[in-house]
Amino acid sequence: MSETCYTEPFYPLLFGGDINVYSVARAFHEAYGMKSTCYGKYASGPASHSRIIDYHPCPEIESLEVLCGKVLSFAAAHTDGKVIVLGCGDAYVELIARCMDRFPEHCIAPYSPAEMIDTLIQKDRFYELCDRYGIDRPATFLYTKEMGEDFVLPFDAPYVCKPANSVEYWEHPFPGNDKVFILQTFAELKETLARVYAGGYPGIMVIQEFIPGDDSYMRVLTNYSDANGKVKLMCLGHVLLEEHTPHGLGNHAVILTEYEEELCLRFRHFLEEIGYVGFSNFDIKYDSRDGKFKAFEINCRQGRSNYYVTGAGYNIARLLVEDRLEHKDAEFVIADRESLWSVVPEKVRREYIPLRYQDTMERLVREKKVSNSLLYAGDASLYHRIWAVKNIHSHIKKYAKYYRKPMEKS
Repeated sequence: MSETCYTEPFYPLLFGGDINVYSVARAFHEAYGMKSTCYGKYASGPASHSRIIDYHPCPEIESLEVLCGKVLSFAAAHTDGKVIVLGCGDAYVELIARCMDRFPEHCIAPYSPAEMIDTLIQKDRFYELCDRYGIDRPATFLYTKEMGEDFVLPFDAPYVCKPANSVEYWEHPFPGNDKVFILQTFAELKETLARVYAGGYPGIMVIQEFIPGDDSYMRVLTNYSDANGKVKLMCLGHVLLEEHTPHGLGNHAVILTEYEEELCLRFRHFLEEIGYVGFSNFDIKYDSRDGKFKAFEINCRQGRSNYYVTGAGYNIARLLVEDRLEHKDAEFVIADRESLWSVVPEKVRREYIPLRYQDTMERLVREKKVSNSLLYAGDASLYHRIWAVKNIHSHIKKYAKYYRKPMEKS
């Protein structure tokens, strides 16, 4: 554990229950040796039996009044120091932003105003900002329920189809409500749109051209912007493999850190021009047809795979504490430390990741520059470790069932 000049008490209060919240809690524990308090919907997943998290299941936690009430009661019980309030999912971030003006002064919620977050999480509005600030994106068509079948697309199949507002989308479940739909024909697209709206989702559906290339064409860019809206850290991850289960499609499974200064500076300009505050996370894909990196979306938080940043040596909890508690004016950094992050076993990496990356992965494993969010020696919970090992190895069957490995180009 590294030394810090900050000596007053502070308390991380996290919302979520998945690998995201565990990764954030782990960052606080690694940097400061402290437990985080966490509220999530159910007693499941990596957080509920961890020794580094004081976990409280609360099925109603995605209600504005319930979440705000938890923050206020926790803050009232911890008036001797600062309370750091962090959402580890889109719904939690949106709720925190909407009620953070009700928090007492000793609560720190490192987020932009609710109006900005609402704009950014609406993919149609985000794309308008991309066009304004020179961020490349895929060709896009915005579909509304009123269009019915009377529409023409300016690009050919296959199509990517997803909700403009993912928070609202998950509030209207239906059989087969995948996170993202990859559709091979126009008939499949029409059938999918009909099912989405029959399920009750009222918003815009985003239809995009499919950018060619397997998972290894994807990038993830994680950033931290300080209280003044100045970007202090940017860490680019080269995604080598994603998950392919229906509800996990697009979740990162293996990431190699990568240095791309020009790309990072373009997104830095975007974040600072709009005055963004806090963690942000962009999903990006490299388009080999024109050599451009194209943004799919922004998450107004640290991403689900955020431990790839901490594992590379840039602890995200320390970034936050040094900014908001120590009031340090840190230098701008583009991460350049090579590291491998993985939540799947070696067997999956060998079988499903292109050959051109195998030597690099093996070298980083030999050099002990590899991390897994779920495997943490500092977590003394035997239950958590057993759960984590089972979870990691469950990916062998999942990939065999859901993923057909793309043919590699010679």
